Amino acid sequence: MLSGQTCLVTGGSRGIGRGIATELGKYGADVVVNYRSSEAEAAEVVDHIEDGGGRALAAQGDVADQAQVEAMCEDVHEAFGPVDVLVNNAGITIDKTFKNMTREDWDRVVDVNLGGVYNCTHCLFDDLLESDQGRLINISSVVGQQGNYGQANYATTKSGMFGFTRTIALEMARSGSTANCVAPGFVKTDMLEEVPERVQNKILERIPLRRFAEVEDVSGMVRFLASPESSYMTGQVLAVNGGMEW
Repeated sequence: MLSGQTCLVTGGSRGIGRGIATELGKYGADVVVNYRSSEAEAAEVVDHIEDGGGRALAAQGDVADQAQVEAMCEDVHEAFGPVDVLVNNAGITIDKTFKNMTREDWDRVVDVNLGGVYNCTHCLFDDLLESDQGRLINISSVVGQQGNYGQANYATTKSGMFGFTRTIALEMARSGSTANCVAPGFVKTDMLEEVPERVQNKILERIPLRRFAEVEDVSGMVRFLASPESSYMTGQVLAVNGGMEW
């Protein structure tokens, strides 16, 4: 389905990003697994894709650092050529109530979660425009739709992705390339495991399907958005949240 496509997944060494990278590789894409510090984990993802007969590359770079992103893009172009699909997945949390949140806490989350989206999209924008199947896929969160106690910085960045996605979709439309956003609910990852059990139980009470998402629930949606079948869908926010209202 994705044969001949080059896909770059930021934050692709762990969690949702890891699932997305392996899913795209499984369906024939050449996959670039971006990571900041998890070199061993990124190498595992590359090995998994290559063991399945695909091609993959681990690419180090802090998405919040424009110079590092530009250097990463040069390496990707040398290895695989232009990028057809960019998945902006990299993100961090620094959770505190707003009263206790410092400007440094705010800036770091904004720099990674939104600044990284700018840096990577800007660097690869021409690639996406010129591709026959250019796809920009931004990974947001239900927290950007509902808000969440102690996550003013994170919620703001994830909400900001909605306006960015819709605007870029308009600017890319003439070329036939698309931009969409996936807003997962609470997914079974290392990040969720750090949440106390009593809090997890309260979250489950808010989910009509009464379960947390599997990584595959999200990666399958991303694979669809990266595929030719999604060519008439752009500027959309797809909620994968088990029925949570927003």
